[in-house]
Amino acid sequence: MTDYSDISPFSAGLRCRCPRCGEGDLLRGFLQVEDHCESCGLSFSFADSGDGPAVFITMIVGFVIVGAALAVEVAFSPPVAVHLLLWIPVTIILSFALLRPLKGLMIALQYKNDAQEAKWADDDEEDKPNE
Repeated sequence: MTDYSDISPFSAGLRCRCPRCGEGDLLRGFLQVEDHCESCGLSFSFADSGDGPAVFITMIVGFVIVGAALAVEVAFSPPVAVHLLLWIPVTIILSFALLRPLKGLMIALQYKNDAQEAKWADDDEEDKPNE
């Protein structure tokens, strides 16, 4: 039996590789999650990154763009049109560039930490018949 414990979720996730073996592709196309790993056979049915990548992209790209825009404004004081021509394309490019690796990272961390949907403690009691 193969030991997969030394696979870093950060390395595998950012490279969009299987979080268990680090070899097989995690995503097909741009963002579609594969059904299973072609290398180790892990089913990716658990994978649900939700809005996590979008939230982190918003924070990261927002920080970079606002900082850069402020630096350009202080240094050069360009017209608003120049800011629009600079920062709208950079924002779009950075967002798309980060989307795939961050989705892979979220799924790899979800696998590594065995993250699941939250359940209430009394959900089990609802399934039991009244005594």
